[in-house]
Amino acid sequence: GLVLGVYSSEKDDGAAQFTSAGDAFDRLVSGKLRELLSVCGPPLKKGKTRIFHGLHQDFPSVAVVGLGKKNAGVNDQENWNEGKENIRAAVAVGCRQIQDLEIPCVEVDPCGDAQAAAEGAVLGLHEYNELKQKKKPVVTPQLHGSAESEAWQKGVIYAEGQNLARYLMEAPANYITPIKFAEHIEQKLRSFSNVKVHIRPESWIATQQMGAFLSVAKGSAEPPIFLEIHYLGGANTSDSPLVFVGKGVTFDSGGISLKPSSGMDAMRADMGGAATICSAIVTAAALNLPLNIIGLAPLCENMPSGKANKPGDVVRAKNGKTIQVDNTDAEGRLLLADALCYAHDFNARAIVNAATLTGAMDVALGSAATGVFTNSSWLWTHLYEASILTGDRVWRMPLFEHYTKQVTDCPLADLSNIGKYSRAGGACTAAAFLKEFVTASHWAHLDIAGVMSNKDEVPYLRKGMAGRPTRTLVEFAARLSQDSHN
Repeated sequence: GLVLGVYSSEKDDGAAQFTSAGDAFDRLVSGKLRELLSVCGPPLKKGKTRIFHGLHQDFPSVAVVGLGKKNAGVNDQENWNEGKENIRAAVAVGCRQIQDLEIPCVEVDPCGDAQAAAEGAVLGLHEYNELKQKKKPVVTPQLHGSAESEAWQKGVIYAEGQNLARYLMEAPANYITPIKFAEHIEQKLRSFSNVKVHIRPESWIATQQMGAFLSVAKGSAEPPIFLEIHYLGGANTSDSPLVFVGKGVTFDSGGISLKPSSGMDAMRADMGGAATICSAIVTAAALNLPLNIIGLAPLCENMPSGKANKPGDVVRAKNGKTIQVDNTDAEGRLLLADALCYAHDFNARAIVNAATLTGAMDVALGSAATGVFTNSSWLWTHLYEASILTGDRVWRMPLFEHYTKQVTDCPLADLSNIGKYSRAGGACTAAAFLKEFVTASHWAHLDIAGVMSNKDEVPYLRKGMAGRPTRTLVEFAARLSQDSHN
C-alpha cells in the first residue's frame, strides 16, 4: 500500500495540490491519480481519505489523505504546530485504511515532515491486542522515497516510546504488577551499555524511611518496588542529571476510601506517570541524547485490606514530615512525596514528576492538555516549547500559597493529604501538597489524569490508554541536552 498527501486548494478551481511524492507518483501513472481525484467528488478535506486500486503494480492500493493548508505552521490560538498535527492525523487515517485492506506493508509519503509522518503512522497503527486470539493484521510502515530517512527514523523512535507507555497502561493489572512493570522496563533497557537499572525491594524502601509510600503499599498482597534508572548519556557522567519521577500505582481501588465500581477497571493505568517517564528514558537512550537522566518510579497497588491505610491515620514521609491520610484514594501524592525527597539526592538540574494525580485535573482541562505546576519559568518555557512541536500540549496551572494553607492546616499532622475545602481546586491542592517535599529551584509537576486515555479526541491515537505526554517529555529532554551543549 501507499499513503500520499494532498493539500487543500488555495484557489477556487479545486485542483488537487500534491506533495512532491504525490506529484512524482502521479507522473508515474501518467496523471491518472489527479484525474481520478478530480472526478470522484469535492476536494479532499483535512484528515479525510480516498482509496484507489490498480493504479500501479507496485502499489495495488493507494490512500490519498487530506493534509489541510500547505503552509500551516504554529497556531498561537491552539498552542501547537498545526502543519505537524495535520500530517500526523492524515497519515494515521491512511495507514489504518491500508490495514483494513489486510495489506502487510505500507509506504508513507513524508509530506514535507518525515518525523511527523512517522509518528502518525506508528501511533495510528498501534493497538493493544496481546490477549486476543483474533488479532488485526500487523502493518509495517516504511518511508516512501529515500529523502528524510533520518527524520523518519527519529519519528519512529518517538512514536514507539509513546506506544510502550500505551502498552504498559493498557495491560491488565494482573499482567503488569509492580515487579513485572520493573522487569519489562529493565528488559527494554538491557541492550544499552550506558544505562543502569536498579529494582529496589521493600527492604530497601524501608531503609530509606519512605513511610508514606510503604503505607499505601501495605494494603496489597503485591510487594512494592522502587524502580531506579540511570541513563548516562552526557559527555560527563558526573554532570547534573535531569530527574524524572513517576507515580506507579499499578492498580488503584481507592483503598478503604473505595472508588465506585463503574470505570474502576481503568485504574490499571494509574501508573501512567511511571509508564510515561520510563518510556521517555527508553526513547532518550534509543536517540542517544547527550544528557544524564535519572528515572524514579515508586510502584505498588492501592488495595483495601485489613492492613491498609485507614482514613485519619498519620504516616511519616522520608523528610520527617507527618501526613494525615484523610482520604486513602489520595494515595499518589504519598508515593510521590517520598520519591521527590529521594530525587533531591542527585543534585538535579531539574526535577519533573508525572502522575495521573487528580480527577480535578480532568474536570479542569479534560484531555486537551497536561496540567503543569512549576516553581520555574525556565522549566515551564522548555516544556511549553517542546509541547508545541509534539502537539501533546501542556498548560500552566497555579502553585499559589493560597492552596498550601489548605493542606497545612491539619489537626493531627504537618499536612493533610487532601485540601480542607474538599473538592475546591483539587488539582491545585494536590500540587501544593507535593511542593512541601521540594526544595529544588527547578521542579515541575505534570498532572496527566485528563490525558490518560483517548476516546476520539486525538485522531492519530485509537480508543484506549494514550501514553501521553511521553513525546513531550522526550522533546523536552532533547531541548535540555541542546541547552547544555550550547
